[in-house]
Amino acid sequence: MDLSGKTVVITGAGRGLGAAFALSLAPLGCNLILCGRREADLAAVARSVLNHGGNPAQTVALDLADTASVTEAVARIATFQTPVDILINNGAMWLEASQAPYAEAEVMAVVNAAITGTFLLVQGLRPLMQLSDAPDILTIGSISGLPNAALQTVSVPFYAAKRGQVALAEGLRQEFRGGKFRSILVNPPYLDEAVPGEQSWAASGTRLKSMRATSRDVVEASIFALTRPRHISLTIELGADEGGLFPS
Repeated sequence: MDLSGKTVVITGAGRGLGAAFALSLAPLGCNLILCGRREADLAAVARSVLNHGGNPAQTVALDLADTASVTEAVARIATFQTPVDILINNGAMWLEASQAPYAEAEVMAVVNAAITGTFLLVQGLRPLMQLSDAPDILTIGSISGLPNAALQTVSVPFYAAKRGQVALAEGLRQEFRGGKFRSILVNPPYLDEAVPGEQSWAASGTRLKSMRATSRDVVEASIFALTRPRHISLTIELGADEGGLFPS
């Protein structure tokens, strides 16, 4: 139930929800490996981690849409010579609905980041996670990935990519059944950004049920899931009526 001393890899850690994860886990004593496309953003988050009382964080360049970048990131993380206890699959490419045709590169990037890159990162880090006594893979999906979800303002490629990412997490959960690995899935709705240590973070705790969720809700739901007893895996749908509880 204690995350102190856990080594946590966070994708998409340079801003937004990924940065909120980093700044929330830092005071809990986690050793963070921050991954993302923009090294300057990662460096800024690493400095904030120290300011929040955390241990020094490692930073690793990672573009989930580029398989070569995934391979390089896995090799870089391996040089740290530490077991990986938690992988937070937060990185994803956003693509909004548009009447104009999408560029081929945009479509490929959205699908590859959510599915191909996410799977290859999990596969690449599994040997390091196997060294952990309690390895957890936490995937940040989306309510767009749920059956019959409303398309709203997202593009069809993003909608399909998130459905695939949710399937990855569910497939891993079934594959891990009876073993020490867990696959945990959180499906957020549209979110308002909240930053740990700022007024937006404190204010999010006073929101009413009908109001939009924030990144704080996702972070706290995720930490709750990660600290459940090892025989429990969770699928959490924020903003939905219920989540799923599964034996691992």
